[in-house]
Amino acid sequence: MRQTYRKLVGTVVMIVFVCVYALVAMALAQGRITEASKLVQTIAYVALGLVWILPLLPLIKWMERKDG
Repeated sequence: MRQTYRKLVGTVVMIVFVCVYALVAMALAQGRITEASKLVQTIAYVALGLVWILPLLPLIKWMERKDG
């Protein structure tokens, strides 16, 4: 697959993933996290805000791979 098509496919997958992840993160944030202490809430929100990057790293590497 050419890099142009990989970038297109990767972009669509990223958008779908981030939308689904945002819904899951909101559901988690409204669950038991609201009953936790402020420190636990802060840690949970920071983790939820950053953890979405990890599954997308292999996708980004795949998208940036050179043709050949």
